[in-house]
Amino acid sequence: MSLEWLKDVVLGNPDHPSIAHTVFVLAFVIASGIALSRIKIKGISLGMTWILFTGIAVGHFGVHLHPETLHFIKEFGLILFVFFIGLQVGPGFFSSLKSGGLTLIGLAALVILLGGVTTYVIHLITGEPLPTMVGVMSGAVTNTPGLGAAQQAYTDAVGVEDASISLGYAVAYPLGVVGIILSMILMRRLLKVDFKKEDEGLAAMSNETQLPHRYSVEFTNRMLEGKTIAHAHTLINRQFVISRIMHANGEIVMADGNSVLTIGDRLRVICTDEDAEAILAFFGQPIEMSADDWGATAMQSTPLVSRRILITREEVNGKKFSDLRLRTRYGINITRVHRAGVDLIPYQGMELQVGDKVMVVGPEAAVAAAEKVLGNSLKKLDHPNLLPVFIGIALGVLLGSLPLMNIPQPVKLGLAGGPLIIAILIGRFGPHFHMVTYTTMSANLMLREIGLAMFLAAVGIGAGDGFIDAIVGGGYKWIGYGVLITMLPLILVAFIAHLKCKMNYYTMMGLMAGSMTDPPALGFASQSTGNDMPAVGYATVYPVVMFLRVLTAQLLMLMAL
Repeated sequence: MSLEWLKDVVLGNPDHPSIAHTVFVLAFVIASGIALSRIKIKGISLGMTWILFTGIAVGHFGVHLHPETLHFIKEFGLILFVFFIGLQVGPGFFSSLKSGGLTLIGLAALVILLGGVTTYVIHLITGEPLPTMVGVMSGAVTNTPGLGAAQQAYTDAVGVEDASISLGYAVAYPLGVVGIILSMILMRRLLKVDFKKEDEGLAAMSNETQLPHRYSVEFTNRMLEGKTIAHAHTLINRQFVISRIMHANGEIVMADGNSVLTIGDRLRVICTDEDAEAILAFFGQPIEMSADDWGATAMQSTPLVSRRILITREEVNGKKFSDLRLRTRYGINITRVHRAGVDLIPYQGMELQVGDKVMVVGPEAAVAAAEKVLGNSLKKLDHPNLLPVFIGIALGVLLGSLPLMNIPQPVKLGLAGGPLIIAILIGRFGPHFHMVTYTTMSANLMLREIGLAMFLAAVGIGAGDGFIDAIVGGGYKWIGYGVLITMLPLILVAFIAHLKCKMNYYTMMGLMAGSMTDPPALGFASQSTGNDMPAVGYATVYPVVMFLRVLTAQLLMLMAL
C-alpha cells in the first residue's frame, strides 16, 4: 500500500493543500507546546507560550499552511480568547472601578504609557523599525492581543504582513515573563518588604470589607415602636436585612417588610461591617447571640431552615426581587446573594442572574416552594448557552471594525478590543435584558485556552520561516530592548504605588502582573504570598489594561506608517 497519503497529511502537498494537513499540523504544534509547558525552572514555566515556539520550529523546518487559512485560525482564536475573558470579568468589572480600583487602573495605565514611550525612544535612538519595535513591545509585556491588533493594523494599512512584528514578539516574550517576576523580586528587596507586616495590613483591610455580617440587636427605639421594617428602611439610607425576630416570649418568627417592631424584640440583622454601627444604633442595643440561639426552639410553631438555592431557571434571569415577591408569596426571607465568589446584601431592586446562589431562610415547606421557582438544578447549568456567545462575537466584530479616529489611518478596536468590550458589557448587563450569560468556569477556561492555543500556533507557524535568520541578523538586540520595556515602567510605577499610594505589596504584585496581562507572573505572586490579594489586583486592572494595550499597539503602529 502506498504511503503517499501519509506524506500528504504530515508534510502536505504545496500544489493541493488539504484540510487534513492543516488540522494535523495545528494539533501537533499545540500538543507539543502543551507537553513542553510542563517544564519548570525553579518553579517558573513559560506555560502556553511553548506553543508559539513549537510553531516557530515547525515553520522553520519548512512546514507551511495556506496563508488565508492561517490568518483565519489566528484571528478566530484571538476572538475566542478575549471574548471569554471579558465574559468572565464582566459581572464584577464596574464595581471594581470604585475607590481603590480606580487608583490601580490609573497606575496600570501609567505602566502602559511608560512602556509605549520607552518603545518609541528605543526606536529613535537605535533606528530599529517601529513595526518591529511594536512586536518587541508586545512580547516584552506578554500581551498577545496587542500583537494581534498591531499585525491587523499594519496589514489593513499596507496590504501585506510584516514578519518582523511576530518575530520581535517571539524573541522578547520569554524574558518578558521572567522580567516581570524579576521586577517583583527586585521591588521586594528594594522596599525591604516584611511579609509579617504585609499580613497585618491585609488583616486590617479585611476588617474594612463590604461583605455581609450577621448581628443581633435588642430593639429599644421607641420612635419606631409599632412601625414596620419597610417603614424603617425608608428612614435610614443603608442596606440591611432583618431576617428573624425573637419576641419576648422566646418565639422566633420570620421577618419581612410588614413585620411590626415591638420594644424588647431581638432582631437578626445582616449588613456590611461599615454600616453596622449606624444600623445597630438606629434599632437599639447590640447583644451577643450565637447561631444556635437563633435556631429552632421548642416555643416555635414552625421550625426555620436555611438553604442555599442556585438560580437556574431562565425565567428568573434578570428579574428583581420585587418582581418575584418571594417574601409575600412564600413567607421566606433572602438574607444573602452569592455571585462571582462574593456575598452581596439583597435588596428589592437587585436583578438576579442565572448562576447566583441565594440564602433562603423560612419554614421547610416554604423554602421548598421557593426552590421550585428559582430552579436549583445543577444539570441546567451544564447546558451551554451559545446564543449570547455568538451574538456577542458578532457585535464585537462590528465594534472592532468601527473606525474611531483617523491619524492618518483609521484607529479601530480591532478583533481583540471589540469582542472584549462587548463581552464585558454582556457579562454585566446581559441579565438586564433576560440574556443568560452564565458559563461554568471550566467551560470558560476551556474555550479561552483553545482560542489562545490556536492564536499562538498560527503566529508561530507564520513566523518560523525567518526566525533564525532574524536572530542572526541582529534580532538578538531585541532581547535587550524587551528587558528595558518590561522592567523600567514596572519599577518606576511600583515606587509610585508604594511611596505615594501606600499600596500593600501583595496588591502591588497583582498590579504588576495585571498591567502586563501575564498569568505566569500572577501564579508566581499567588504562590509567594499564599493569599488572593494579587489575584484581586490582577482582575481589577485586567480588562482596562487589555483594551489599552490593544489601543497603544495600534497607535504606535500607525505612527510608523
